Amino acid sequence: MVPVTAPQDDDQQDGGDQTELLTVGRVAEVTGVSVRTLHHYDAVGLVRPSGRTSAGYRLYAADDVERLQTAVVYRRLGFSLDDVGALLDADGEQLVDHLRRQRDAVTARLQEDSDLLAAIEKALEATMTGTQLTPDEQRELFGDSFSEDYAAEAQDRWGQTEAWAQSQQRTSRYTQADWQQVKAEVDELNAAFADLLTAGEPADGEAAMDVAERHRLHVCERFYDMNHAMHRSVSQLYVDDSRFTATYEAVAPGLAQYVRDAAYANAARHGVSEGCTS
Repeated sequence: MVPVTAPQDDDQQDGGDQTELLTVGRVAEVTGVSVRTLHHYDAVGLVRPSGRTSAGYRLYAADDVERLQTAVVYRRLGFSLDDVGALLDADGEQLVDHLRRQRDAVTARLQEDSDLLAAIEKALEATMTGTQLTPDEQRELFGDSFSEDYAAEAQDRWGQTEAWAQSQQRTSRYTQADWQQVKAEVDELNAAFADLLTAGEPADGEAAMDVAERHRLHVCERFYDMNHAMHRSVSQLYVDDSRFTATYEAVAPGLAQYVRDAAYANAARHGVSEGCTS
């Protein structure tokens, strides 16, 4: 270490002839490496400052900063601190060997990521076209966290109903573009409800009931025949089932209850009519 005259704390730069020596604070500022990390790198011998003030504060020379920046690059490549230290101190041939090994590791990781991406694309295509994934294919995509609980619950609750059969028949023909359009339509309906809620329009007002009717007709068109009585029953799930509630609350606080109340009001306005006509 080179003892020098320097500032009284780590966040001030030394004056006089020592302007090329940087304090910890200044090095952190110019490199984006935190002060805590700089202290740790010093403690483990990875990047040690060349100078110290009379009070013992760290001062970094240009070579120190260059070594630090190289260390940061190696860390981003996935090297451990021990490996980074070895790389920084390695001669040319050793450095090439280290980098080749890391290149092989990164290449293997890229292949794993490519395989995962292919699995995701397969799942997306299967979902968008109505094709069901096998449990093994879903586990391949989602790993140990895969669960069939939600699908099984829906099957158990509605699997024997005409509505379920209609929905399965219609969605099995949907392309990716169809599903994108369905999502856009749902988003537009949710936004319309949210705008009315934010504007203070009552859930049993004409505007909210009109959106509720559009919501019912959307289900009729896209999934299954839903009369007003069924729409009212389904909308009750929006407040009774936390999963539905969370979906609406993510759009706007209080929206789940608002949509439910609008559907109830719309059902009362139209009575318990059958079919999908307004």
